[in-house]
Amino acid sequence: MYTQLEQRGSPRPPVNMGTLQKMKAEGEKIAWLTAYDASFAMLVDMAGVDVVLVGDSLGMVIQGHETTVPVTMDDMVYHSRAVARGLGRPFLVADMPFMSYATRDQALANAVRLMQEGGAKMVKLESGTGQLGIVEFLAAHDIPVCAHIGLRPQSVHKVGGFRVQGRDADAAERMKREALDLQNSGADIVLLECVPAGLGAEITQTLEVPVIGIGAGPDVDGQVLVLYDILDLTPGRKPRFTKNFMEGAASPLAALEAYVKAVKDRSYPAPEHCF
Repeated sequence: MYTQLEQRGSPRPPVNMGTLQKMKAEGEKIAWLTAYDASFAMLVDMAGVDVVLVGDSLGMVIQGHETTVPVTMDDMVYHSRAVARGLGRPFLVADMPFMSYATRDQALANAVRLMQEGGAKMVKLESGTGQLGIVEFLAAHDIPVCAHIGLRPQSVHKVGGFRVQGRDADAAERMKREALDLQNSGADIVLLECVPAGLGAEITQTLEVPVIGIGAGPDVDGQVLVLYDILDLTPGRKPRFTKNFMEGAASPLAALEAYVKAVKDRSYPAPEHCF
């Protein structure tokens, strides 16, 4: 009946926000990966990943779209529910897709769907100063929130493509203010995408909540990558920050274990993966 209490003393207790805060405080790197179905979820769990993200990146790697914009709430609930069935230890985060959090009431209703129907423990939304009220509203209703800043793929048409953000001094200062404002509004985690390594380090040192990077340098609290990229399943050109962990690996599980080890021992990301 009290599953959380029963699992607390197990050899692999489930990861929760207390776990992640403790890891940040003790300097242990946090390993994230995406997953989109139950089979890969089980494999990622076996590899020792701490957090699994059901990303709207599924729009590109699963559905074949050019961007994440076409992904719907029904898509996210379906894939989150499938991934939740395959997980034991990792903490499950699910993306709020494009235009699913334009108003406070809409954001709350869709976050509830991801948690009740999709089994997510936290929702992630692409954030900025315009979303501070949304983050605060969700947090006031006890919805755990991961705020995503830097490159925001849902805004790719407005920003002019997939480009590194925060290169100039003004943009960097603005991003640092955004990160702090989002934390103060109730965000439990901040995710940085495609920013210079130095900026990633500054934001991580400033915030009390865990900071996760994808193309944000080695000095953030943890790393996240797209599962299909590290298993070399994504055709064509890949982002600079990715690494093919299938090289030299005997199996997909071995590749995932190598990724977790590289994040934990800080050998990934290397300088060639940073901006």
